[in-house]
Amino acid sequence: MSRTRVWLFGLTVASYVAIVVGVVTTSKLVTLDWQVMLWRPYKQWPQIHAFLDYFVVLGQRGPTAVMVLAWLGWRAWRHRTLHPLLVLGTSLLLLNITVGAVKYGLGRLGPHYATTVGSAEMFAGGDIFPSGHTANAVVTWGVLAYLATTPRARRWGSIASALLALGVGATTVYLGTHWVSDVLLGWAAGLLILLALPWFEPFMAKAEDWITRGWNRVRGRRARRTAPGTALPAAPALPGHPSGDGEPDRETVGSTAQVTAPSGASATPVGPSAVTAPAGVAASSAPSASVSPAAVSATSTASAAPGGVAPTATAPGGGHTPSRPPTVRGERTPPGAVGSRRRPVDRQSARPVPPLSQASSAVHGPRPR
Repeated sequence: MSRTRVWLFGLTVASYVAIVVGVVTTSKLVTLDWQVMLWRPYKQWPQIHAFLDYFVVLGQRGPTAVMVLAWLGWRAWRHRTLHPLLVLGTSLLLLNITVGAVKYGLGRLGPHYATTVGSAEMFAGGDIFPSGHTANAVVTWGVLAYLATTPRARRWGSIASALLALGVGATTVYLGTHWVSDVLLGWAAGLLILLALPWFEPFMAKAEDWITRGWNRVRGRRARRTAPGTALPAAPALPGHPSGDGEPDRETVGSTAQVTAPSGASATPVGPSAVTAPAGVAASSAPSASVSPAAVSATSTASAAPGGVAPTATAPGGGHTPSRPPTVRGERTPPGAVGSRRRPVDRQSARPVPPLSQASSAVHGPRPR
């Protein structure tokens, strides 16, 4: 807190105490109260009475708190901080404690309920001293100036809030609901709360941190409750279809993989190196270059085996014949029907077909699509 603010706070406290002492001792301040009340200001300017009935609402706790709360709530959401709301809540709490305690402690009656002319009407069961409308106007509208982010906005906000507080206090005197001393003490009480707000900033910071940590814990518990238990197992990738990394599974060409056949049927080896002639077919019908002694022996063994299932013919020391090493379908190998990386539409559009001439169309007919 700056030295200027400390000086202002001290002067306001001294003024507050002087007003209370002047009213309790029935000084000339009480005489001024009675003179203004007997003058009846609302009868002097009756044309503005209807307007001031609505203007005094700017000092009531409910309407002003709702309006200021809407603005500060938007600021809190925009800046992602609870500080504006905590400042408003702290100021209103201090206002209720300090002003409410003095109101019910002194128990002063209002001008409309006064019983003896010239008396202070203290300790009579009233709740009029200090003025709650005036103090609330000072605090509620002064919080907007207190939370201003630029010096220019703070300066204009202070002027506007001061004018509103002065207007509300004067309006209560005009309507006859408060004494002049009530309004003076209300101004002092509201200003004390605004000047004391910087002393409560550490407590507001701790409260904001505590609320934020509690909210984060609640959100963490909700996230754990709504989190899925176990993920479903992934389906195995089929040969030739893309796996988890987006690449199609590569399969070995020329391997000795054998397709399982149903019972009673002969199994056909997949690799071209294990081609055998079926039983009962002449050897001359198959190419001589593709028939090896191992294939002939495998054929005779398959015919003698029960069920007619032929075992796989393999070369010694490996799963492939020495004459043809295993090859893996890579990027430069033309894709087959199973392991193709392109869709059928792409494969058809990849090779444009030149149009047929009229002569070719007449001889060969139209090209199938």
